[in-house]
Parts: sequence; structure tokens; C-alpha cells
Amino acid sequence: MPNIVVEELIHTPIDEQKVEIVERKGIGHPDSLADGIAESMSRELCREYLKRFGVVLHHNTDETQIIAGRSSPRFGGGEVIEPIYIILVGRATRRVGDDVIPTDRVALRAAKDYVKNAMRFLDPELDVVFDVRLGEGSADLQDVFRRKTEIPLANDTSFGIGFAPLSDTEKLVLNAERRIYEELRKKLPAVGEDVKVMGLREKDKIKLTVAVAMVDRFVNSISEYDAVKTEIAEFLRDISAEYTSKEVEVFVNTADNYERQSVYLTVTGTSAENGDDGNVGRGNRCNGLITPGRPMSMEATSGKNPINHVGKLYNLLSNMIANRCYEEVEGIREVYVRILSQIGKPINDPKVLSIQIIPKKGYTVDRLERRVREIAEEMIGNVTKLTDKVIRGEIRTF
Repeated sequence: MPNIVVEELIHTPIDEQKVEIVERKGIGHPDSLADGIAESMSRELCREYLKRFGVVLHHNTDETQIIAGRSSPRFGGGEVIEPIYIILVGRATRRVGDDVIPTDRVALRAAKDYVKNAMRFLDPELDVVFDVRLGEGSADLQDVFRRKTEIPLANDTSFGIGFAPLSDTEKLVLNAERRIYEELRKKLPAVGEDVKVMGLREKDKIKLTVAVAMVDRFVNSISEYDAVKTEIAEFLRDISAEYTSKEVEVFVNTADNYERQSVYLTVTGTSAENGDDGNVGRGNRCNGLITPGRPMSMEATSGKNPINHVGKLYNLLSNMIANRCYEEVEGIREVYVRILSQIGKPINDPKVLSIQIIPKKGYTVDRLERRVREIAEEMIGNVTKLTDKVIRGEIRTF
């Protein structure tokens, strides 16, 4: 069995700490755009490899970079002056024997489709220049055949970290952005996709500072702009009761200066059009949040191959183990999971799988350990099943 270590964690639970800081960069934020494009390219390459060979070949697209363009937003509608420049960087197996795979074409199509589906007003043909820079890799037919049956070997000595449950602040920050993107944009077309939510809890009061890129064609004046800001704040205050009973205060676009007509207007709904660059892995962790009060891995999850890249698989799996332990094992207040690989070893046999538990009052870790260990053994044993879920897009990576 894997080297599983279960122990009690002597630590103040996050919701008992006086200060908690949580951040989420929304779908249209340049860093999240880079994450989404990278993951989309990886999924499409996986599907192409499966279609041709029945197995996913080596690739990584997690170095994708966004270089901001220039725009001239104005009330009633401005224009993009210089397109956003996106470098699709990574490596992909291009040759298997005599068969050549059009990896550049697959990656480019995936990147354009992602932008088109994620952003309403960012035209991937006119507002973006894509530069495909995928390094070329190759594989022999015997190697491809072996991969169909063998457990993948870890590509690196690396670790993944997960925890559960989310605190009230974490749940509020995560869902504030998601619901702005999924619900409020439909009601208020002026609301762009580039939304950043910063949550600060001080004792029992949560303050949300929200930056929302406004789409200029739907706003004709300062007064209209201010009315949209007010609706955003009211929306967030209304939904906050679904995630916390704590007092919530909301601030929207606090850098605005109405006297100087300086407000957060965009043409396309993202700050990438005018000055803000983006990189894979510089934003949300795979649970969708940036949580400086919790242990975190610095690995970029998006764009890494879902076969043997432990920087992806172990971060996803550690969060899944943590959530399942919390949901199924009575008596856990907080649980933290760390999985460490050793390069060249099977991914279902990590160097260590550490589970740290803060038990609820009246419970001991000894009482919880057996079931926690069973869950961990089962899930690490089935780690290869994550691959199909990632390829189908069933698991979020940012």
C-alpha cells in the first residue's frame, strides 16, 4: 500500500483566526484566460492523440503567455487599437513513426474556440494574434503500445496540496465571481468577464473588494456606469446570505475617479486589451482560489498533461481526497492532504501521502484514521481515472 501518514494537526482553524484573505481571478482575467487557453489546448491534443492512437502522448501547454494589447474605451463604445498577443507555448508529440500530427493546428483551434466561448466581445480573429510555439516531440510505436497498459511514471519529483472544507469567506469569494459570470452578465450586459474578487474577513465581518471590467458599448455616461456598480454590489449582498451568516460589505471598482472621468471601462470585457498581461499558473489554484492562509502548491495545474504530470494530478487528487474525507468521515473539522511523487515511480505509488486532521471536539484522529486511510488508498489507487475526467472537462483546474 502507498506510504500514507495520518496525524493530528495542531493549528488554529481558519475560521477562528482573526484575519483571513481570499482571492479569485475571474474567467476573463488575463491570468485566468491563459489558464483556460492552456487547458483547452491540452484537452484537444489529448482527444487528437486518442483518436489516432488510442492513448494520450506526451505534451504540456502550461507556458502560455498573454501580452496585453491597446484599446481606446469610451462611453457608448470604443475600439481595440492593437490586438492582444498570445503565445501558445509548450511541447507536444508531433511524430509517431511515419505519422505526423498537426499539433499546431489543433492547439490554435482550441485556443480560438476557448476565447470565443469564454468571452462575449473578444473576437479571436480580430482582437487577438495567436503565435503557436509548440516544441516538437516524437515517440516510437512500441512506446505508444506500452503506454496503453502500464501505470504512468511520475514525470517529476513534485507535490500536490488540498484541503477541506472551504471557509465561509472562501465559499463567498468563489461563488461571487462564478455567479457574476454565470448569472449577472445575462442581466447586465455591461458587466465584463474580467472580474477579480478579494475577500477580507476580520473577525466576523467580511469585506469584498470587487474589480469588474465594464463593457463600454453598454454604458453611455458616468451615471449609467454608477448605476451598474450599484446593481453589482446589491447582487453580491443579496447572494452572500447563501454562503455566510456573517456581515458582508461590498466595494466595487474602488479606483474610479468620477471627477476625472477615470473609470474601469473596456471594449472587450477584459483588461488584457489594454496593459494587463497574463501567465499560466499565476492566478487561482486548482480549487479556484488563492488562499494565503492555507498551504498551497505553486505548480500551474492548467495545461499540464493529465497522464503523468504529478503537478496536475496530485493537486487535483489531494483536493478530491480532502473533500471526500470531510464529507464522509464524521468528526473532521479541517483536513489537509499532501501528496509527494518521486520521479520515475508509478503515479499510484507516491513517496508519501500525508493527511493532517484537525478533529472536532470530542473526536480523536485515532478514531478517524481507519476510514480516512481507506479513502486515500482507494483514490490514489484509481488516480489514472482522473485522466478521462480531465479530458472531458469535468474537473476545473483554475
